[in-house]
Parts: sequence; structure tokens; C-alpha cells
Amino acid sequence: MLTDTQASLNEYFAECRAVVDSELDRLLPGEEETPQRMHQAIRWSVFAGGKRFRPALLVASGEAFGADYHSLMPAACSLEMIHTYSLIHDDLPAMDDDNLRRGRPTCHVRFDEATAILAGDALQTLAFKTIADQGGLAPDVRIRLISELSQAAGTPAGMVAGQAEDLDAESRDVTTSELESIHRLKTGALIVAAARCGVIIAGAEEFELASITKYADSLGLLFQITDDLLDVTATAETIGKTPGKDARSEKATYPGVYGIKSARERAVEVHAEACSAVKGINQPTDRLTAIADFILNRSA
Repeated sequence: MLTDTQASLNEYFAECRAVVDSELDRLLPGEEETPQRMHQAIRWSVFAGGKRFRPALLVASGEAFGADYHSLMPAACSLEMIHTYSLIHDDLPAMDDDNLRRGRPTCHVRFDEATAILAGDALQTLAFKTIADQGGLAPDVRIRLISELSQAAGTPAGMVAGQAEDLDAESRDVTTSELESIHRLKTGALIVAAARCGVIIAGAEEFELASITKYADSLGLLFQITDDLLDVTATAETIGKTPGKDARSEKATYPGVYGIKSARERAVEVHAEACSAVKGINQPTDRLTAIADFILNRSA
């Protein structure tokens, strides 16, 4: 395992982040490689100081079922490439039109819109190449991972579908079921893919995969609820992006639909659902429970 099981979760995240960053540095084209501007934009966005939550979840899930981090790392890096591509495109003027991401200018602000679009496109394709090229996994496992990631990133059951629904919901009232549908796709799908890919690499049984899927589905909702709450309660310095932007853009959010108090209560409910889903697994899942605790109480 990456760290002793008694180490704090923050230490675990930090160690995962360091390993993932080192591997991403190896996998991504260098800044001086042609076309330089696009490669500089890729690295500007990827190495902007993200928490690497999704890769860490993939590693933690895989390790809980006996996988070693060497076998997990390519898929973890692929997931971060997909996530970063989505952030680059999400920040564009045609989408959320944001100028700040991870505490620094967004990709299209630092470079230009065309370069940002191409940087996102390149990261998406590099993600699938990274899994396809992983020689340490059997071909059927690699194919399954590519299928998992493409479903979670795309449509109709993935991130792109959620982004489309999110844009469609702007400036209109949405029901609680519509809100959860949007965020199970836009945010939750990649989080579910992270946990599922980890246990698939580990060779877990299908019933174990089903429990992890329930856990990660609740974790994805929890992540979005706390993210929405931070948007209305935190500062730019704390969260590394423009606070209050969801309200100004009339986005469908948990505080907007539920109110802050009820959104916090919903977060507690979803956290309990995530923890309950892993209780019956006969594997060391303490770290997965700790991750749910971390998301419930996060401040950034």
C-alpha cells in the first residue's frame, strides 16, 4: 500500500497526489514539444494544484481489494486527464464563463479559447491511450476500463449528459429529482467510475463491485452538495475558484433548491448512505469510510 493504514487521510491524499503528478509528468508531452502552446496549456491546467481526489479514490478502492498502486496508476492518471479536460471546457465562455480555477487564471484566460478547446480535446484522447497502452493489465481488463471511463465521461449516462442538463436547467426552477439527476451525471459519474475502475483492476467479485458502486454513487452526490454549499459560504482563496458564481448564473444547486440548512441535512443523509454501502464488504474499507467523512466535512 502507498502508506501505512494508520496514516492520516491527508497524508494519504498527499502521497497519492505526488505519485500521480510524477506519472502525469511522464505521460504528458513536454512544454517544449511541438505544438508548444497547446502543450503548455495542457500542463498549465493539469499541474494547477488540484487535489487529485478522483485518482486517490481509484487507488483507495483498488487497494481495499488487494491491488497494488503500480497497476492502478495508469487508470488513475487517465481519470485525472478526463477530469481536467472537463474543467477546461466547463470554464469556457460558452459554458460557465469562469476566469479562476484552482486559484489561478483558467486555461482560456491564460492562453486563448481555441488553445483551451484543443488542450481539453488532447487530454481526453490521451486518457484513453494511457489505458490502452498499459501492458501490465490483461486486454479484457483494459477494454473494460475504457468502456467504464467512456460511459462515465460521455452520454447518455455520463458527465457530458449531465453538463447538457445543467445548462438546460439554468434560469428555470428544477425539482429535487431533476437536480439529483443532473449531479449524478455531471459530478457523480466520474466519481463512480473512479471507484469501479479501482476494484475492477483488483479483480473484485461482481457483488462487491455492486456495493462499491452504491457507495460511490452516494459519494458523488455528497461531493456535489458540499461543493454547492462551499460556493455560497467560502471565499475564492479557500476554494480556488469564483464563489457565488452558481447563483449569479442561476444554476440548479442544492442550496438553491433545498436552502442551506436542508442541503446540509441532505449531505448528512447521503454520507450515511455511502458509509452503509461498504459496511457489509469483507475487505478493509476503513479508508473509504474516511473519504466519505472527509467529503462531508471538507472546507475547500
